[in-house]
Amino acid sequence: MNQKIYRVNVRDRTITEEPIPAAYRKLGGRGLTSALVSAEVPPRCHPLSSENKLIIAPGLLAGSLASTSGRLSVGGKSPLTGGIKESNAGGTAGQALGWLGIAAILLEDLPEDPEARYVLKFNSEGGTLENHPELAGLGNYATCDSLRAIYGAKSTSFLTIGPVGELKLAAASIAVTDREGRPTRHAGRGGLGAVMGSKGVKAIVLDTAGVQRPKGHDPKAMQRASQRLAKLMADHPVSGETLPLYGTNALAEVINAAGAYPTRNFSTGTFEGVHKISGETERDTILARGGNPRHGCQAGCTIQCSSIYPGADGDYISKGPEYETVWANGANCGIDDLDAIAQIDRLDDDLGLDTIEMGCVFAVAMEGGLLPFGDASGVIRLLDEEIRHGTPLGRILASGTETTGRIFGVCRIPCVKGQAMPAYDPRSIKGIGVTYATSPMGADHTAGYTIAQNVLHVGGQIPPLETEGQVDLSRELQIATAALDSTGLCLFVAFPMLDGPEVAEALMELLTAYRGESWTLDDYLALGRSTLHRELDFNRRAGFSPVADRLPDFMRREALPPHDSVFDIPDEELDKVHETIR
Repeated sequence: MNQKIYRVNVRDRTITEEPIPAAYRKLGGRGLTSALVSAEVPPRCHPLSSENKLIIAPGLLAGSLASTSGRLSVGGKSPLTGGIKESNAGGTAGQALGWLGIAAILLEDLPEDPEARYVLKFNSEGGTLENHPELAGLGNYATCDSLRAIYGAKSTSFLTIGPVGELKLAAASIAVTDREGRPTRHAGRGGLGAVMGSKGVKAIVLDTAGVQRPKGHDPKAMQRASQRLAKLMADHPVSGETLPLYGTNALAEVINAAGAYPTRNFSTGTFEGVHKISGETERDTILARGGNPRHGCQAGCTIQCSSIYPGADGDYISKGPEYETVWANGANCGIDDLDAIAQIDRLDDDLGLDTIEMGCVFAVAMEGGLLPFGDASGVIRLLDEEIRHGTPLGRILASGTETTGRIFGVCRIPCVKGQAMPAYDPRSIKGIGVTYATSPMGADHTAGYTIAQNVLHVGGQIPPLETEGQVDLSRELQIATAALDSTGLCLFVAFPMLDGPEVAEALMELLTAYRGESWTLDDYLALGRSTLHRELDFNRRAGFSPVADRLPDFMRREALPPHDSVFDIPDEELDKVHETIR
């Protein structure tokens, strides 16, 4: 395929177009961002220095007809973890990059003017870099409104940072617009919004006006494979029934019943108010108010697990808060009010914050005495008055869970490699604990989603409280996920893929037909292994040792109700997860 890499030097404001090197032609998404970071970023550099790079890459299937193929990867050295980072986002930008034939955008160096607020625009004629200082300090919603006024609304997709990214704080995300042009899809994990802010780039505008969708190498074969993949996804009970009906928050009651729903800063595994914030209640609330309970964040998605959440007056508040967001800012903070959680979600999206990280921030701050558990109005006030205005307290909170916990003298800090844990307590689901501990990304459920087998019984069944089999399960899922993240497909494709070979066969057919290169399952898994190898090697060179591949000590000491379980997989077993890859 005819794809380009664009290097954008923000110091001299030059944009250089390069052909994609032969060695990278079978890389996309996470595979490409991690390869470029590993090769070009000094592992010991400061994440906000001129030596770090921010890399944005769509997946291998970007621009194709395949359902859910428009996700993109953002890579760099993480300000939050100090290691390599790939943060994944849906929305419209991944497909726009595919249409424009862009394999990757690299933001390099630092601007001479620290007050610069650059807008980087790409269209069919190439790229331009303009300074728009009037955008300084704007939230993502106001930024998108301003960009539409400047560049027009038709055929455009935006990637933006909010004021937290401009302040270069470690919980900062990068927003991607959805189909309605709202900044609701985020590359949230790892603080890469701070790296974009350090480069002086406030927004990236992708204009596909007059651009034709790529036909691919074999359009007829591509269409057949795409239709086959879509049908397999629609026929699976998770991707075809549960997710379209209730969205990701369908998991709230399920994980609570498993005793693994972290509550009040990981002090127990069940939340008494879970039904009030469940996917079932969220759907009922949306329907009663005339909202949309089924919404695709990108065109052509057959799952459509997102939604539009209105207030009691019927006016839009936010996208329907997803499972992780509802948990982090709900049960983890002792909050059982969906409307309050939707308002928090809207503020996080506007300010440019990772909702998982910030839910854990507020939970440890509550344990440290800043607010009482359950104080939703207090969380909203801190977001809107302290973090938005960059006060000293706001800067502390937006620097992440580990920093906040240390400053407030909290011992129970649920982080790995500096990144906050998502919505599954690893003392009750031990497979996900292996993933949290050993992923090069820090605590990340999507890096190896053992919940599928541990709880949902998709692709097999390994009891969640047992230690046997969890290491092998996590390893294989981490390899497969690294490959899937390189395609641009949604992680939810993994559910039908785990239950039979047909999805993998359809995916190999699709990659071969679209890219014009032969793809086999062996090639696919080799891509996952090589990606993980690069990431692990970068972290090793950055100074990480096996000691970094551990859960926080309190999870080995504090038994979690209701099972009174601890995380007891031995360290020597954790060290075996990647021994065949390093």
